[in-house]
Amino acid sequence: MPGSVPPPAPPDPAALRQAGELLLGEVLRTPCLPAPALSREAGCELFLKLENLQLTGSFKARGALVKLASLDPAARRRGVIAMSAGNHAQGVAYHAGWMGVPATIVMPRGTPNLKVRQTRALGAEVRLLGDSVEEAAAAARALREQADLTFVHPYDDPLIVAGQATVTLEIPAELPRLDALVVPVGGGGLLAGACLAMAAERPGLVIYGVQSAQYPAFVQALGGQPSRCGGAELAEGIAVKAPGQLTLAYVRGRLAGLLTVADDAIERAIDLTIAGSRTVPEGAGAAALAAVLAERHLFVGRRVCLIVSGGNIDPRLLSGLLLRGLVREGCIAKLRVEIPDSPGTLAAVARLIGEADGNILEVSHQRLLPGVPAKLADLDVLVETEDPAHVAAIVARLAGVGYRLRRLTETDFES
Repeated sequence: MPGSVPPPAPPDPAALRQAGELLLGEVLRTPCLPAPALSREAGCELFLKLENLQLTGSFKARGALVKLASLDPAARRRGVIAMSAGNHAQGVAYHAGWMGVPATIVMPRGTPNLKVRQTRALGAEVRLLGDSVEEAAAAARALREQADLTFVHPYDDPLIVAGQATVTLEIPAELPRLDALVVPVGGGGLLAGACLAMAAERPGLVIYGVQSAQYPAFVQALGGQPSRCGGAELAEGIAVKAPGQLTLAYVRGRLAGLLTVADDAIERAIDLTIAGSRTVPEGAGAAALAAVLAERHLFVGRRVCLIVSGGNIDPRLLSGLLLRGLVREGCIAKLRVEIPDSPGTLAAVARLIGEADGNILEVSHQRLLPGVPAKLADLDVLVETEDPAHVAAIVARLAGVGYRLRRLTETDFES
């Protein structure tokens, strides 16, 4: 288009190396650790690049520092503004704090409280504006114009991309032989950085991006389709409705493919990562594992590195996910036992469960439910077990002495 400004060129190898040198001593050089338990589950040799170990809990601190370091003294005095649902916010707030740069962070209403608290604790002014990332971004741009602040974009900036590329630049030294890299994708800064870094360092490496099935904006954009995204999202760190135009250009032609994963697959991947590798990912950080498990045929027998992009998961959400995982694996079961409403019956049921090596976690009586006879009660017992076979043995023991019972699930009853 006549008179239009051409987009910035992607960072070249020299710029990526310069970003890496800038970050030395300022961000953690995170390890790539083998994950044997997850490897057995996936049928390939997996390694985890643990960006959740960064001080701010995410890779986002890398790009934030590279961008902030580029500001001249006048821009630093005026300050910066950023829009983020959490991880970019903390990266900007942390580095702005020690650099003495005033930082305002706009977050959408509904951002997890943990991320809001952590961002404020790092010294930034947090404003909760808008009901979506897009509305928060519009509010941030308006504030930028009013106060003449520098906008620090979460992904669509060559300096941000250069900073995120340093995640991947660290991998070859630890994993000289690698077949594939799997990268979670929201706006595309991390994926673009990975593509640019490996084009220079390991041009034969196969790279896959991973998006949430509810927010496949990158998939749609590369396919020339309109964005159709939305819904509650476990991996809010990659719940982006509009990918960056620069990041799209940087990855085009450099990917083996883009994969999408559903929330339930991400939930299971969080559970497996904690149990199998003793590291805690947030939803976005577990997306790469979820994709490998869902598309095993692409990775079987290969050496694969997964980028665990962050670990800032809300503790309340995490506790619920862990309990749901135990239920899913058959290690916690809820039984509803029909009992006479008379003294000693509860003790008798507890004794039978104990004799079967079940551990009772919780007990409650249901006397007022429709259908419960006046002289009977439904006894709900939450039991810790070894596995589904152990649950079946406890059920058989209770049924064997005449108790009528059923196993409860979230939505129905099982015999």
